[in-house]
Amino acid sequence: MTRAQRILDWYRTLEIKADLPTHIDVLNPYKDMPESTYAALCEFYERYYSDDNPRQLLMGINPGRLGAGLTGIPFTDTPALKSIGIDMPEVDTTETSADFVWRVIAAYGGAESFFADWFIGGVSPLGFIQKNDKGNWVNFNYYDSPEIQKLLTPFIVEQIQLQKELVGGATKLVLFGTGKNFKAIQTLNAKHKWFDDIQALEHPRFVMQYRRKRMDEYISKFITTLK
Repeated sequence: MTRAQRILDWYRTLEIKADLPTHIDVLNPYKDMPESTYAALCEFYERYYSDDNPRQLLMGINPGRLGAGLTGIPFTDTPALKSIGIDMPEVDTTETSADFVWRVIAAYGGAESFFADWFIGGVSPLGFIQKNDKGNWVNFNYYDSPEIQKLLTPFIVEQIQLQKELVGGATKLVLFGTGKNFKAIQTLNAKHKWFDDIQALEHPRFVMQYRRKRMDEYISKFITTLK
């Protein structure tokens, strides 16, 4: 079984069994995914991961509702997929984080080079939304509530271990998120000893929202770390 097949099998079995409060919902794009969307998902992973070569591990926080929460591919929206000739006809979404990450991928040498070296996952590979005071559903990060983080910890521990194995036993990790995400994973790693080294980079959304004028500087920083 190729790494692509193992990744796709993993996605199909993702499920959170924690009893979350009613104002929090889970984003699981792999559940009841339209056939054409799943075909595009398969095309992506079969193109870049149909081998058994080890990869390095890069993790985000958890999928957002406008990116991987729809496409199923971390930090990848439909314009990014179209740029590599993959069409998701039933999905049309753009995300600022995906925009930045795919600029980094281009600077790295393109998708072939990047995905030959890296697998992008998530501390939680499933995402979350929260109903706000206005009754609208908005993005929610696993660490936004200590109570929710505690409920999700068994799932997160299981998924980090699985992703480490999926990429071939990575001993180093690069994280998106220099604040709460970094702190949470450092704490878990001290207990479970998955990685010898963890490096954190600013979250792409932070760069695009607050440091956009310095985008080239941040792209260079990311490339230096990833290379």
